Amino acid sequence: MPELPEVETFRRRFLQGADSSPPLVGQQIQGATLLWPGSLAMPSHESFKSRIAGQTIEDIRRRGKFLLFHLSRDVLAVHLRMSGDLWVEEESKPIQKHHRLLFHLEKGMRLVFNDPRKFGRCWLVQDPTPLLAHLGPDPLDESFIPQRFYANLLVRRRQLKPLLLDQRFLAGLGNIYTDEALHIARLHPRTVANTLTRRQAGTLFGAIREVLSEGIQRNGASIDWVYRGGDFQNYFKVYQRAHQPCYTCQTSIQRIVVGQRGTYICPRCQPPPA
Repeated sequence: MPELPEVETFRRRFLQGADSSPPLVGQQIQGATLLWPGSLAMPSHESFKSRIAGQTIEDIRRRGKFLLFHLSRDVLAVHLRMSGDLWVEEESKPIQKHHRLLFHLEKGMRLVFNDPRKFGRCWLVQDPTPLLAHLGPDPLDESFIPQRFYANLLVRRRQLKPLLLDQRFLAGLGNIYTDEALHIARLHPRTVANTLTRRQAGTLFGAIREVLSEGIQRNGASIDWVYRGGDFQNYFKVYQRAHQPCYTCQTSIQRIVVGQRGTYICPRCQPPPA
C-alpha cells in the first residue's frame, strides 16, 4: 500500500513533471472515462462526467495518504489503498486491463488511475473537509509538535504498532514506515502507548519524521508492482529483513505478528515490554 512518502512522491512528480510528461498544474481536464464504477465513490457517474469536464488543475496537495487535485471548482480526492497507481500517458496507448478511470487532458495526454485489486477510490467534492475529518494529524505538519504527540499517546491504552497504523491517530503511516520508526526509536511494537516516558515519545516522534523524510528523499519504496522509481527499500533497517543481521547489533531480525499485521523487529534493540 502506498504510504505517505509514496503519495508525496506522486504529488511532486505531477507538480514538477516527470518521465517526459509535463506538470499537471494548469492543464484542463477535457473529460473522464469511468471503466469500473466502483472506483468512483462520489458523485454519481453522470454528475462526475459533467462536473469535471472543463475544469483546470490549479494545485495538487496531500493529506495523509490522500492525494488532492484542486480544480477550478471542485477537489478530486484519490486514495490508492492496496494497489492503486497513477501516471500520465499518451491517449494513443492501448487501455490496459487494470485501468479503472481515465482523465483526458490537453495535447493528447491522459491521467490514468490503475488499480488491479479495485480497492482504490476517487471522490469529486466541492469541499474535502468532511471526507478528511476522521484523519489524525499529519506527522510532517509544522503544527504537529512533540508535546502534542506525547499528550495523544498518554490517553491511549493501545499497543504502538496498531495505534500508529490507525489513520485517526496519525495520518500517513503504514507497515513499512511504522516498523522502521519503531526500530530507530528502540521500541517494541507491543509497547502500550500510555506507558511511554516523555523522552521515549520524543524519540519516537523524531524517528517517525526521520523515516518519512528519508522515504520522500528517496522517492518512496519500490517493493511490488505498484511503486516505481523509489529506492528506499535499499535502506530498510528491519522491514522485510527477517533472518538478516541487525545493522546495529548483528542480532537476527525477526518477523512477528502484532495486531494481525506482519511486523519486523530486532529482538535485542527492541526488547518486549515488561
